[in-house]
Formats: sequence, structure tokens, C-alpha cells
Amino acid sequence: MAGPTTAERGARRLSRRDRGASGPPPRGTPPARPRLPGPRVLLLALAAAVLAGGVIWALYGSSWLRVEEVGATGTDVLTPEQVMEAAAVPMGSPLVSVDTDGIEARLRERLPRIDSVDVSRSWPHGITLEVTERQPVLLLEKGAKFVEVDAEGVRFATVDKAPGGVPLLELNTAGSASLRRFGADRLITEAVRVRGELPGGVAADTRTIAVRSYDYITLELTRGRTVVWGSPEGGEAKARALTALMKAAPKAGNFDVSAPTAPAVSGS
Repeated sequence: MAGPTTAERGARRLSRRDRGASGPPPRGTPPARPRLPGPRVLLLALAAAVLAGGVIWALYGSSWLRVEEVGATGTDVLTPEQVMEAAAVPMGSPLVSVDTDGIEARLRERLPRIDSVDVSRSWPHGITLEVTERQPVLLLEKGAKFVEVDAEGVRFATVDKAPGGVPLLELNTAGSASLRRFGADRLITEAVRVRGELPGGVAADTRTIAVRSYDYITLELTRGRTVVWGSPEGGEAKARALTALMKAAPKAGNFDVSAPTAPAVSGS
């Protein structure tokens, strides 16, 4: 039998070279050794570790970045000293570890007049307390004092002197079915709702909002004028009707918008 041709022998040599490039190494060949990181890579890793350790030490272990100052802004009735005392910021502790959420919770619990507070770090040594106080929209008489009620119906403070321009809220609901059905808190919330829907000029002139039941709320204005508002429903329509009535009869003393599609006026 004839031997392989020259072309066949060349093809076999090429096939062996291909297998040597992509296939398993020939028997007896020692395994390749893994490459070790070069000196430059080791130096970079060491420098990164040292830097990270230095940052952690500076933030937690050093005396450089610790709480030394606390400031409060945005106060009106409260004083900055009251806010800082209630915040009880741990002086001398690492600034990075200060529990800002805990400080906010303490302030809202200890000072109900605070509506919101933003606690922030002022590097390198300070904590800033930015306070927003609740504003009264109605007052409840409590003996010789007054309970302030905000726009959400929250009774947040008792004061000796009534702040100017804030109407008095009278709950004349003793024995009323509305009191049993809705409760005092709901009726206060509805009175606040009425207060918020009054036209600007009427709101400024309102001295008292009287709640006798859910369906019977009245206003006492300056110059002896009265408004029968009715229930707290349909506030926008009632506000429009009241504005129109007051323009049509500016000298009237009594206005009734409990049915805004059929308002009434008297005492002109």
C-alpha cells in the first residue's frame, strides 16, 4: 500500500499544531504557574488599605470630627435654647455617629409645638437643627388659658394669652347626637376645615367659630355680624355665596349660606 502523500503529511502536521494550541498540553508538560501580583499592584492595595484605615480613624477615633457646637434656627415662639436642650445632642461624640433620626424624634415628642425639624451635620464640628413650628388657626378655651389648634386639627400647646388674629372655637355640643356620633376630635377637625375655606376677608374678620352640631356651625364676625355656615360640606360653594352676599348687602348683619344655592341675608 502506498504511503501518505506530501499533502497528507502536511495536513497531519498542521492538525497536530492546532491541537497543541487549543487542546490539552502534551503528556509530561508541567502545569502553568499562576501569576503573582506585581509590586505596583501590591503598593496600590496597601495604600488603599492605609487610606481607608485613616479615614475610619479620623471619623471615629480622632478628636478632629467630634460634636462641639449645636445650633437651632427657625424658632418663633420657642427659643433656640429650648430646642437645643430638648434635642440632647451628645456633645463630644463622633459627628458621623450622631443619630439624627433619634434627635428628630426626641424634639417632636418633647416639644409638640414643633411641626417638623431637619437635623443635619455641619462639618467638621456642628449639628444644625432647622425647626418649623406649628401655627394656630383656632383656639379652645381651657379655664383662663387657651389651647392652640393647628391646620391639621392637632392641639399642640396651652398658652396664657391668646395670640392675635386667631379665632376662638366654641364646642357647644353637650348632649348633642353629633358629639356621640363623631366625637370632639372630629368636630374640631371639621371646624378647622371651615376656617380654612373662609374667604380671605371673612377669615380675617372671624372672631368665633361655634359648633353646635355637625350640621350647624356658625361664625361671629367683627361689627356684630353672624354667618350661618351649616355643615362643613360644600365649603367652596358657601364661600362664593357668602362673598356675593356681602358685596350685595355690605351693611347686613346676618348671612345664611347653609344652603349655598339659596343663601339669605337679613338685618340690613
